[in-house]
Amino acid sequence: MVTRFLQYLRSEKRYSAHTLRAYESDLQQLVAYFGIADNELVALGHKPLRAWFSELIAQGLSARSVNRKISSASAFYSYLVKEGQLAQNPIEKVTAPKNAKRLPVFYREEQLHALLDHDCDDSSYEQQRNHAMVELFYGTGMRLSELTGLCCKDVDVDAQAVKVLGKGSKQRIIPLNPNLCKELRRYLEALSAHFAPLPDSPFFRTAKGARVYPGLVYRVVHAGLEMQGVKGKKSPHVLRHSFATHMLNNGADLNSIKDLLGHSTLSATQVYTHNTVDKLLKSYHSAHPHAE
Repeated sequence: MVTRFLQYLRSEKRYSAHTLRAYESDLQQLVAYFGIADNELVALGHKPLRAWFSELIAQGLSARSVNRKISSASAFYSYLVKEGQLAQNPIEKVTAPKNAKRLPVFYREEQLHALLDHDCDDSSYEQQRNHAMVELFYGTGMRLSELTGLCCKDVDVDAQAVKVLGKGSKQRIIPLNPNLCKELRRYLEALSAHFAPLPDSPFFRTAKGARVYPGLVYRVVHAGLEMQGVKGKKSPHVLRHSFATHMLNNGADLNSIKDLLGHSTLSATQVYTHNTVDKLLKSYHSAHPHAE
């Protein structure tokens, strides 16, 4: 039953491999907790499900993690309702714990200057690719899954735009700035020297020509930031947060950032309305009459 549900998410909902693994793990934990076969999950009501979630909280699991498991279970039971095996989703009667508000981690603009403002002198394909991937993350704010899924036809440096396939198979167009286009042209030269960049072929490839995978991209970003002495968490998602934060701090409106990030609602983007301490200090010193 769980296998059919995951296949439904894969083929019809087009969920990413990362999301599918998370759903599978959560549902396997649910099955193990009750010691039943997965086809017996249909018989569980909201009370035993609520008891499981309460047990997870008692074990010290964060509200965010518990809510993810609630979301996984809810999606599964919604699927059973869709298939006519249940009349109502039992998770609808379960109250989710409130998440603690958490501001997104981001890099200061000056932290990224050394990494992004220098030319990549190493002409090897892998180094040109690595530099282009980091530039593309920060220059567009795209997700890791969106970058790994790019095909050559999706990137148009002449039109200065890239087409990405986001969550829920929603496509969006993200503009490319001239400096980023320059880096991508250099990368395309390296790509063409090693592989045939056909329209449907992967835009970013491994040294052997396969599509890059999340673990490789994560290591590339981490190593690049580490080499430049960037402090704190080092990941593609922090580059995405940095893109949104810097856009907002430099005058972009929230709705534009929402569209660029591929958020379905404005509430998901409003988390970026925080300000850096540096910006607050600058505003204070420039505006307060007794600040000097």
